[in-house]
Amino acid sequence: MRRYGPALLLLLSGAAVLRITVFSDLYLRYVQSGLKVYLIASGVLLLTLAALSAVRATRTHDHEDEAEDEAEDEAEGEAAEPDDDDHGHGHNHHRTPRIAWLLTVPAAALLLFPPPALGSYSADREAEQRAAQGVGTFPALPSGDPVALTLGEYTSRAIYDSGKSLTGRTVRMTGFVTRGDNGAWYLARLLITCCAADASTYKIEIKGADAPVNDTWVTVTGTWHPKGKLGSDEAWPPVLDSTSVKTVKEPANPYERR
Repeated sequence: MRRYGPALLLLLSGAAVLRITVFSDLYLRYVQSGLKVYLIASGVLLLTLAALSAVRATRTHDHEDEAEDEAEDEAEGEAAEPDDDDHGHGHNHHRTPRIAWLLTVPAAALLLFPPPALGSYSADREAEQRAAQGVGTFPALPSGDPVALTLGEYTSRAIYDSGKSLTGRTVRMTGFVTRGDNGAWYLARLLITCCAADASTYKIEIKGADAPVNDTWVTVTGTWHPKGKLGSDEAWPPVLDSTSVKTVKEPANPYERR
């Protein structure tokens, strides 16, 4: 069975990639949506290589069996004494080292138990990194309240908008819950440029409502709570006075994009 180790590893890896792309949207937990076609191509390629590897292993096994049969026939027709220098008729089987089977564990885990998207743990560990934007005016918000915003849009306007376009407006945002050391809680969302490995955090402090359980996805409706001087460190993280906090299902695409 060990001779089929490489084929099995390729099969599990290819099946896992296709599972999270073709049969679900789980790949969005890890990479940008634009990379889906490349993931599918990679999955198909891995399955193709698995098939080729299995065929090669089978043919090698058949050749070894034929060689053993020929060696036995030759041995039966000889009466010579055993020779210490005789190479015997042993065979050097090029099989997969046992330790290589450990590589099937992460592939099988991705296939059977895909890890969740990054959550509050990543948000809490993320340094307070923000785009180097200058204070200035922003375009007017769409008419009608509440206006749906991403956490990135709200953060930019709350910290850098000299026109204070959030004043008097009711906004609605969706993210997951993370808590601070001082008893405060935050609505958070992770921003990715390419994949989960480059994730950075948007966090908005929520006032006026009790904190849900960590990592719970919620939609929060409320109004801007001015804080600190525009563009200063004191203005971060921005604050929202909540009027409604509703638990929602984690979206298929849990990250914000640049």
